[in-house]
Parts: sequence; C-alpha cells; structure tokens
Amino acid sequence: MQRITQKIIEPKLTKYVNTIKLEEVTPRVTDSSNAPKTYSVEEAVETIGFGRFHIMLFLIMGSTGIAEAMEIMLLAVISSSIRCEWRLQSWQVALVTTMVFFGYMVFSIILGLLADRYGRLKILALSFLWGAYFSLLTSFSPSYGWFVFLRCMVGCGVSGHAQGLIIKTEFLPKTCRGYMLPLSQLFWLAGSLLIIGVGSVVNPTLGWRWLVRLASIPGIILVIVFRFIPESARFNVSVGKHQAAMETLTRIAKINHSKMPEGTIDEPAVERTGSFCDLLDRKYLRTSLQIWVIWLGISFAYYGVILASSELLERNLLCGSGQVALGAGEEPYEGSHSPCYCNMLSSSDYRTMIISTVGEIALNPFNILGINLIGRRWTLGITMTTTGIFFLLLNICMSSTGLIGILFCLRALVSANFNTIYIYTAEVYPTVMRAIGMGTSGSLCRIGAMAAPFIAQVLLSASIIGALCLFSAVCFICAISAFTLPIETKGRALQQVK
Repeated sequence: MQRITQKIIEPKLTKYVNTIKLEEVTPRVTDSSNAPKTYSVEEAVETIGFGRFHIMLFLIMGSTGIAEAMEIMLLAVISSSIRCEWRLQSWQVALVTTMVFFGYMVFSIILGLLADRYGRLKILALSFLWGAYFSLLTSFSPSYGWFVFLRCMVGCGVSGHAQGLIIKTEFLPKTCRGYMLPLSQLFWLAGSLLIIGVGSVVNPTLGWRWLVRLASIPGIILVIVFRFIPESARFNVSVGKHQAAMETLTRIAKINHSKMPEGTIDEPAVERTGSFCDLLDRKYLRTSLQIWVIWLGISFAYYGVILASSELLERNLLCGSGQVALGAGEEPYEGSHSPCYCNMLSSSDYRTMIISTVGEIALNPFNILGINLIGRRWTLGITMTTTGIFFLLLNICMSSTGLIGILFCLRALVSANFNTIYIYTAEVYPTVMRAIGMGTSGSLCRIGAMAAPFIAQVLLSASIIGALCLFSAVCFICAISAFTLPIETKGRALQQVK
C-alpha cells in the first residue's frame, strides 16, 4: 500500500517542484505598453518645431536690442553736446561711458543670479522698468555729476536685457538657433540707426535732453508687450514647475498648429540654482576662462570702434598726426592750450556715422553661414583675426572715403564677433547656470567697455598708432582663445543640468 501511494504522489510532487523552479528561473515579462510615456523639454521643443510663436518671440525679444542700442549709442551722439554744455575735457567725456558700463558690470552678475532663481521674464521686465525710469531722469540732470550718476543707473538696468536672448535661445529648436539668433543683430542695427537719425534732427534743434527722453520710449513700450511671452519652460522645469512648463509648451504647440509629444514631462528639478563657483567647476573652468577673455576683448574692440569713429569725426584727427584741426570760425573755448574743444557734429558727420553703422549688418549672411557650416569657434576665430588686421589698416593715411570704408568693415567685423560669442555662451552652459554664465560674461565684458573710452577718446588724441595697435593686439589674443575653445556647440542640444 505504501509503495502504491509513493508511486502516485512522487510524480505529482516532482512536477510541482519543477514548476516552482521554472517560475524562479524564467524572467517575468511585463507589458511595457502600459507604462506612462514621458518626454523632456528638449524633446518637446524639437517636436513642436518652428512656427508662429517663434516669429512673435523673435520680434518681441529681438526688439530688446533696439532699446539697448539706443541707450548705448546715445552716448556717442550726445558726447559733443555735453562737452560743450558743461565745458568738459576728454577724460570727463570718457568717464560717462565708463560709469555706464560700471553699472552694467556690477548688476549683470546680480541679475543673472536672480534670473536663475526667480525667472528670466521677471528680471527682464524689471530691468527695462529700471532703465527707462533712470533714462528719463537723466534728461533733467542739473549738472555733470548728476548726469554721470544717472547714466550709471541706466547701465544697471541695461545689464538685464541679456535675458531676452536667453529666453529666445531656450525656446528655439537647435536647427533654428544658428540662423535665428544672428538675425537679432538687425534689431541692434535698427536701434543704432534710429538714435543717430533722430539725433541728427533733435540734437541741433530741441537739444540733447529731448533726445534722451525719446530714447527711453522703446523700453517703456516693451515692458507692456512682454505679457505676450511666457516664462521659459526650461527654467520652470529646473525649479520643479512641471505643470507650468507643460502649459507653456501646449500653448506654443497650439499657436504653431503643431503637436505635443505623448505623456508628461519627466525631468528632475535641480536642488539648487547655478552659482559663480559652478562656472569654475572642472568641467567648465577652461571654457569659462577663455570665454571671459573673448568677451572682454570683443567689447573693448566694439565700443572702441564706435567711440573712435565719433572722436575722429568730431576732433578731426588727420593721418595719425594726433593734431586737432579746427574748422573755419571754430575756436577752443578754454584757450589755445586746452584739450577741450566745442565742435558739434555736422550733418555730414551724422551721415558718416550712419554709413559705418550700416556696416554692422554687412557680414551677417556670411556670419550665419559660418556659424552653421564651420561652427562657432572657427567663425569667431576668423572674424577676430580679421578685426585685428583692419585696426592696423587705420594707421595708413587715407582719404575721407577710405576712412569711411575701413570703419564700415570694422563695424561689420566687431558686430559679427559679438553675434557669435552671444550665441556660443548661451548654448555652452546648461539651463541651471545659463543666466549666471551670461551675466558673468557680460559683466567681465564691461571691463573692456569701461577701458575703451580712455583708449578711443584720450589715448587716440595723443597717439593714434599706440591706440590702434593696442586694439589690434587684443583682437589677436581673442582669436587665439576662440580657436582653442574646448567645446563646439554647433548642432548640440541645450543641456538641462551639469
């Protein structure tokens, strides 16, 4: 009986044990189709693609360049007027520009930190309100001291305008950034031409105070228009506001008549926002240091060209002699040994400034092609080298037409340099430290801008060769730094975290 029972039970028990072992060894297959679908902001931006929203974004955020150009170029237009009204010497005229960029330098880092913490759009609107307010106050300056202080406050506000470029960068698909961002130079050109054109009419008639008031109008208008642009979806995700980011992206897709990816955003919020120390992290140290050198040099050359153009026209420095030629009926108002002369810009001087300013757009098509074909680094290196060569060409004694031609080419080159470094800096840093990266670069860049007036307006009067060779040497140093940058951002997706 026992044997019969054993024969019946053993096969069943063996089968049961084998089944258990089979279940333990065989991997469990799950149905992945039931798992929730997720996507990143980068994938959403690429899926939505370029459309009507980006055109609106380009027009509104690009217009920040108009306001910025009018406030900065204003100094070149009214320098002769304030020189005459307050009987200023060259160093005093240069100090105005220096203090503007000093305010820019200090607040650029502060506003960059605030933008990474509280949002790009809020800081952008605040900076425009600040700049417009103090610009209006400048027109009522009772003395030179008040004028310098109030223009410094304007510089503090202008430093936040870079957030407009960051917002554009973070919304544009990577295939469009290399084409759309360089076109923003059109707005800077429009602002520069506008202030020169309006200045040629208003300055001789109503005076420089009314010109300052008119220059503040675009900033006031833009503050109202900013409500049509949402906060950056990349920023919202970085601070954990996933729902706000999804609503923004859905709105963009609707405006573009496009579709969103299926699912929800799945990107971790960062524990802390970027800081200055992150820029010196081992991963970005070399890039940061070389970028800062380039920013400083480009700004030094750019504002050097602008101010030197105005100085050469106003003071009539001929053929590198360093002598000041007085026109018929013009006399120095502080004696023959005074460095201060009251020579107002003539209509022909305004025309020359307009022609040289138009040069800023001349290289834009080639700059766009270079950025997209050979990359950001090589394009910047080539244009910086050429800029240095053209500074040396200014040492050659030439006719008025030749001088205008050289200034035209120089404005084209320095503009292309600024274009490329703006794009590269916005692309190379991740979202969590993009604003502080741009802010710090912009801040150090103003050191070059602060030095430029004393070279272009003071040293130029004493030694044209010395001033122009210094500008050229700085450009060659920047070219070497550009060629050796460790990261190329052409075709590279924007990084969200370090």
